[in-house]
Amino acid sequence: MPVGLDTHAYRGRLPHLSKPGRTYYVTFCTLHRKVLPERARDVVLQVCVSHHDQSCWIDCLTVMPDHAHLIVMPFEETIETVLGRMKGGSSYFVNRLLHRAGTLWQRESFDRMVRSEENLAKKREYVLNNPVRAGLVKRWEDYPWNWTPFLWSGGL
Repeated sequence: MPVGLDTHAYRGRLPHLSKPGRTYYVTFCTLHRKVLPERARDVVLQVCVSHHDQSCWIDCLTVMPDHAHLIVMPFEETIETVLGRMKGGSSYFVNRLLHRAGTLWQRESFDRMVRSEENLAKKREYVLNNPVRAGLVKRWEDYPWNWTPFLWSGGL
C-alpha cells in the first residue's frame, strides 16, 4: 500500500515501511530463538558483512547467540531484498556448516527507519552494546561478533 509517492507500507505479522535512500534499524531472530554456535555466528557475520559497500552500507552489526541487530542503508534495492539476501545466504551457509536443513531465521524481521542523527547515534549505541547488556563481555569492542566500518577508521 503506498503511503507517499516514494514510501511503501506492507504488513505481515509486523508493520513495515520501505522508502528509497533511508537507513534502517533491524533485528532478526533465529526460529524458536535457537542458539547459534560460535562458528555459525562467524558465518552470519561474514555473510552480512559481504553485502557492505556492495548492495548496502552497514553502519554497525551485532550477531548475538539467537538474533542479529544491524543498522543498514540499502543502495538501490529495497530493505526487504537486502535482508532476504542476508538471511537467505546466512541460512544456506549455516545449514551447510551444521549439516542440517530447514529454516534458520524467523520469517519476519523487526525494522524501523532511522529518522535523525540523534536517533542513529542511540541505535548504534544500542546495537554495539547489546552483548554488554547481555553480560557476554564487559566492553563492546571485545565482542567478536560486533562489526562496524568505524572500527578500522578510528571513528565512533
